[in-house]
Amino acid sequence: MKLLRFLLLPLLLGGLTLPAQAQRRAPAPAAGVFVDNQGVLRWQDTKREVALFGVNYTAPFAHAYRAHQAVGADVEQAIRQDVYHLTRLGVDAFRVHVWDVEITDTLGNLQPNEHLRLLDFLLAELKQRGIKTILTPIAYWNNGYPEPDTGTGFSSIYSKAEAYVNPRAIAAQERYLTQFLNHQNPYTKRLLRDDPDIIAFEVCNEPRYHEPQAQVTDFANRMVRAMRATGLQKPIFYNIAENFAVHEAILDANVDGLTFQWYPQGLVSGHELRGNLLPYVDQYPIPYRNDPRFRRRAKMVYEFESADVLQPVMYPMMARSFREAGFQWATQFAYDPLAIAPFNTEYQTHYLNLAYTPSKALSLLIAGKVFREVKRGQQFRRYPADSVFGPFRVSYREQLSEMNTDEEFYYTNNTRTAPKKPAKLQHLAGVGSSPVVTYAGTGAYFLDRLAPGVWRLEVMPDAVPLRDPFETASLRKVVTSIQWNEQPLRLQLPDLGAEFSLRGVNKGNSAQQQAQGGALAVRPGTYLLTARGKTTAKWTAETQLGGLGLAEFVAPAPTPGLPGLRPTPPAQAAAGQPLRLPVQVAGAGPQDSLLLVAQHWYGRTRTLPMTRRGLTTAEATVPAELLYPGQLRYWVVLKRPGQRPLTFPGGVPGQPRDWDFYSQEHWEVPIVAAGSPLPLYRAAHDQRRVEVRGTENAFSGWADYVTTPAGELALRLVVPVPKPGARAAEPAPAVSLRAYFADQLAGRAGELASAKELLVRARTSQPGARVQLLLVTKDAAAYAAPLALTTDWQTVRIPLSALQPAPLLITPRPYPGFLPLHFQPTTQPAQLRLADAEVLQVVVDGPATGSPLQVDIESVQLQ
Repeated sequence: MKLLRFLLLPLLLGGLTLPAQAQRRAPAPAAGVFVDNQGVLRWQDTKREVALFGVNYTAPFAHAYRAHQAVGADVEQAIRQDVYHLTRLGVDAFRVHVWDVEITDTLGNLQPNEHLRLLDFLLAELKQRGIKTILTPIAYWNNGYPEPDTGTGFSSIYSKAEAYVNPRAIAAQERYLTQFLNHQNPYTKRLLRDDPDIIAFEVCNEPRYHEPQAQVTDFANRMVRAMRATGLQKPIFYNIAENFAVHEAILDANVDGLTFQWYPQGLVSGHELRGNLLPYVDQYPIPYRNDPRFRRRAKMVYEFESADVLQPVMYPMMARSFREAGFQWATQFAYDPLAIAPFNTEYQTHYLNLAYTPSKALSLLIAGKVFREVKRGQQFRRYPADSVFGPFRVSYREQLSEMNTDEEFYYTNNTRTAPKKPAKLQHLAGVGSSPVVTYAGTGAYFLDRLAPGVWRLEVMPDAVPLRDPFETASLRKVVTSIQWNEQPLRLQLPDLGAEFSLRGVNKGNSAQQQAQGGALAVRPGTYLLTARGKTTAKWTAETQLGGLGLAEFVAPAPTPGLPGLRPTPPAQAAAGQPLRLPVQVAGAGPQDSLLLVAQHWYGRTRTLPMTRRGLTTAEATVPAELLYPGQLRYWVVLKRPGQRPLTFPGGVPGQPRDWDFYSQEHWEVPIVAAGSPLPLYRAAHDQRRVEVRGTENAFSGWADYVTTPAGELALRLVVPVPKPGARAAEPAPAVSLRAYFADQLAGRAGELASAKELLVRARTSQPGARVQLLLVTKDAAAYAAPLALTTDWQTVRIPLSALQPAPLLITPRPYPGFLPLHFQPTTQPAQLRLADAEVLQVVVDGPATGSPLQVDIESVQLQ
């Protein structure tokens, strides 16, 4: 552990500038909220509607707390860093389910300890930045995930199912709620129940209930009475989405608001989900939305996330759907603390941090703008017609979310969109380049206009993905590398002109430059930009800009250790055609060179110089002469002046053609002859790339891997027989395979035009099984055909012309379970355009009859 702290400490110390005055700032004016008789949450002073958007964040508790200890990070300092970044992203809402198991005994008595102190400290930091809070005092979780449990409070001895029926558990919760609400924060000197910046409370996190419903209602009311007995006047919310079967019980309870979650493509896939997932967040229809008991309650989204997804397009659409459904509060789960974000260990299915996932973080900024701009209950057309609304645009194909108004311009990727009125711009933030900012780095940047011809520039370091962040996580495995590169920047802001000056203002940043033609080079930091003839005497390190200090800057230090490379080899390449092989690069400076060594297995070998497209990308093209049918293997060699070369994968000293190069690691690409089948799914190769899920209905299925009579691996989809006494059900999806294949075909894209049919190697245990095969396009239009199988292994041929427009199955299954399972656009082309296809689905319907239904799939190919 000491060695781990030594290795990781540099990650935690770089780039922090938090002026003392930022911590002493007087709290922003605070006002309470109330719920009117129409179920609208309003500010007490102005009577205006509340619309707050932000995150969950858990540094004081559980794994996040332990991980900070493991990497040697000061948790208070980490909280300051993260709250600054949240402010930078425009967050104005914070929620956390408090790990009661870490701050209570088994009787429910509040225990003053480090976890409670850090929660108090966090609440005080949020208050100073004007961020409002809703607390959920009871989590019901123990504190172990992903490690063993160590909590000793009442939730360590009572399960969720016991918590509302066991008299001792109920008494412990009453005791705890009373003491928690009456707890005085030593930093704010306020009782939690009286702090105006804690605007409401949610009783408990994701309870587990069952019939009879009256018992559920009684428990909820008892918790509310205990809270009101403290003198609490604020709204009390209660979770209704977790237990749909007994939702009537919560509608009958004496609560002011109702809480929901949204995980639109499930959780914990174990790898990054690819493909167009925007239909998954197209709407949030609540089944009981017209019930008067529902309509008179305020609505809150306590958690949401596009789990296992890095695409920067999901959050803005989710925010829009939340407002359409009438929500006034939404908090993402969960923002990754900066100190442990390199590893994504807190919750491997979530990954969000300004430094480490810059595009996704800026999409959260834009989503917050959506949430506040869109009117509560405003209706929208369905996807894809709803992807442009007001000043917002969301594009899956461009991996781009945008906001463009007279004064604000934000974007998550390279964009050709020009700001609406450049001369009136006040705030700009982006990743990549736009018509007014050309930037070669991969980190986020922010530009804020202080006065005509005077701007504040904040530049984050480059973030370079090295591994899939959603795989099994470890504090010994960095998934994203941070590099403090000097990157070219060109600005075309009308009031700055082409010869503006730049001056570093954060601590330790002494940079001074004069732009030529609007261009200069910058490193991570905070700067003042000044047009020719303008003075900056009034702008000092002590200047406050709303919730930010002029000189504030927080960024992680460069990732220590060996340089890193991440290749993207295609599944196959076409014989006789040149092959482009790109890599992402972390830790290679401008003076370093990269070589690609390509070898046709034991045949010819070529050493090719790689072209640097920037400091974080490189590529080389393997000539056609090396690409005859067989196997290509390749390495990348990093050469640094005066040092021994390093060969990747592995960062092994030496080069592949050295006599003593011992590493057996390499990357490889099969080279196939033109006309051979194009793979969409191969059970033997794609286990870690696909999603195989039951639909969690009455006859939800599961999957396993088996072997064929020839010894080949096959995926088995299983549909169980309904339990005795279960109601007869109409056929419906029970289990499915989803496989993203667009990247698999990158090396053979030119052959798609000649494909005529699908070849499916499969069998079933029951003739007549209802099985459907679908291809889904980049625009989320699905085309389906039945898959007729027998009990014998066979290759089923499906002409592409047989595929017809059909609903897309929303899989992995969304939470909560009442959300739609299918999506179909209002209009779509009658025929599939194969060049746009990117996802394969195989769907097996249930219920099974007599015995479990099995469908075995070895491969799906295009011919």
